[in-house]
Amino acid sequence: MSFHRTLRLLTPVAAAAAGLTALVSAQAPGTTMPQGTVFRATTNYVSTNVLARDSQGRFVPGLGPDDFRVYEDGMPQKIVTFLPVVGGRVMGGFSAVNSAPGPTAPSEGLMLPKPRAQSDVSGRIFIIFIDDLHFTTTDTPRVRQLLEQVRDTLIHNDDLVGFVSTGPSAIEVNPVYDFNHRRFTEVIGKVLGSALSNDDVVKEARFETSEGPTGMRFNVHRAFSTAYDMLDQLGKLTDRRKSFIYISNGYAYDPFNESRYKQVARDFEALGTTNYDPGPQSEDDPNSPTAPEQKPVKQSDLSPWDSLADPMYRSRTMFAETDLTEELAQVVRAAKRANVIFYTMDPRGLDASFMDAADSGRITQRDLALWITQTQGTLKILGNETNGFCICDTNDPKPDLERIDNETSNYYMVGYYSTNSDPKAIRRRIRIEATRSNIAKLIYSDSYTTSGTPPARRTP
Repeated sequence: MSFHRTLRLLTPVAAAAAGLTALVSAQAPGTTMPQGTVFRATTNYVSTNVLARDSQGRFVPGLGPDDFRVYEDGMPQKIVTFLPVVGGRVMGGFSAVNSAPGPTAPSEGLMLPKPRAQSDVSGRIFIIFIDDLHFTTTDTPRVRQLLEQVRDTLIHNDDLVGFVSTGPSAIEVNPVYDFNHRRFTEVIGKVLGSALSNDDVVKEARFETSEGPTGMRFNVHRAFSTAYDMLDQLGKLTDRRKSFIYISNGYAYDPFNESRYKQVARDFEALGTTNYDPGPQSEDDPNSPTAPEQKPVKQSDLSPWDSLADPMYRSRTMFAETDLTEELAQVVRAAKRANVIFYTMDPRGLDASFMDAADSGRITQRDLALWITQTQGTLKILGNETNGFCICDTNDPKPDLERIDNETSNYYMVGYYSTNSDPKAIRRRIRIEATRSNIAKLIYSDSYTTSGTPPARRTP
């Protein structure tokens, strides 16, 4: 069974979340409403991490709830959760959400370890998301080295850290307090990339489907599905800093388009087929008398791969970029709902060895450059749109990892119950203002989208 389908919330954590997820039990038709009935309303609880910076970019400590004003769609909201976190540990504050009384039965979600003593106020959860479907076997040593740097620079003994892979590495580790990084070290030894090499993507061009290279969309769907499930479970946890360390080479539905097209042309030339029409071979008017004669081809005469090599080949995946953008947007919306920040990491760095496919002559430098831009662009979207960032174009990720450590260690957790009861208001805008003059900048998630039945709280 897969990692994201076997995780569970233990009772202590479920009890803390009960005030958010309890739904009103519908009364059977025909029954009489008893006297003293308590009505319960469903209200959307929203939480966000707020980074307060001074004019020199330093964290501003010692703030309280009165130092912030929160608005949703222009309407002021009452802060019910305010937790200052310094050095990764909660320093006082309050949370009405955590006051839900009484134990509850375990519910679906992340399997967290038993709670420590009350004095433990660690506040960080990291999910190490290893997208082994989207880096190759030859990339594996580089990915393992990157994970070692994440382990040694970012993860502390009092952090909860979980691991999941999307493919054959079969990594499924529930969040734990990983003392001395023993579990992390075991995970690193299991990592193994499984993506096709760039050269193989082009070589297999004549066998691809009308949606592009075989299996490429399926692998993207599988990676995003794993992320969706994790985000859905993390959304049930409040008042903790939740971060995805997302390691992948990025995504493209239609890579090396020009090179694949030329490869199909070479394959058909080798087969001696007359069905292949490469289109105009010069800049001259194709209808001029000097243009090669184009003989009509019956669709019934085409073989399965002939249909890919007609003049419409280049336009068959013309909507691929739009489709991928929409899928990325869905992941971003899910992350914002769950208040999860993505820190994406491109293990390719500045090392040019991953471009060795150009040596085969199958892939043009133009295609390679475009592919790098496209795949890194998807990682940057996931990072930037969730208030994180992408560690790209560098062979030294340590400064960026130290920045992540700083951002996840010093912040304010602010939560409120939305007063907007309009179910049609799917996208909500958040604005937070600071009342102190020494606060130069606030960094927080400025929007979220509702999805499904909103969490509820009890009201008198």
